[in-house]
Amino acid sequence: MPSKEVLAAINATLNGTSAALLVLAFVMIKRRNIRAHAWLMIAGLTTSAIFLVCYITSYALYKDRSSGLSPGALRTFYLLLLASHVLLAVGMLPMIVMAVWRAYRRQWDRHRKIAAPTYWIWLYVSVTGVIVYWMLYHLFPGLRSSA
Repeated sequence: MPSKEVLAAINATLNGTSAALLVLAFVMIKRRNIRAHAWLMIAGLTTSAIFLVCYITSYALYKDRSSGLSPGALRTFYLLLLASHVLLAVGMLPMIVMAVWRAYRRQWDRHRKIAAPTYWIWLYVSVTGVIVYWMLYHLFPGLRSSA
């Protein structure tokens, strides 16, 4: 059974990989390389799906973590970052499904309308996932609860 720290590092790596794949897919669509864009998006979607499974597994095994920070600017920043990350992560799921469905159906105009905001939200969630990990496990390791 992997430790909480190992699962957290795996999750952060999956989030960072998703972010990199999303950026590369964005570059490819701007260059009109649709095939590369599609493959990179499939890879990003796969990486994010694996992350979700790993995260749920980690949560089931080790429960949540608390900030343990004293009230102040750092705690407020951490909690706002975490809240925006979680809320947008939940909200982006139906958007991703819709964007993928519209691409699959070749509804390109409709796909572009949902894909544009979905991309930025997905990128934000992937990057903030890495930042939250970094804060909990490297910047302020005392933030982690032992639960």
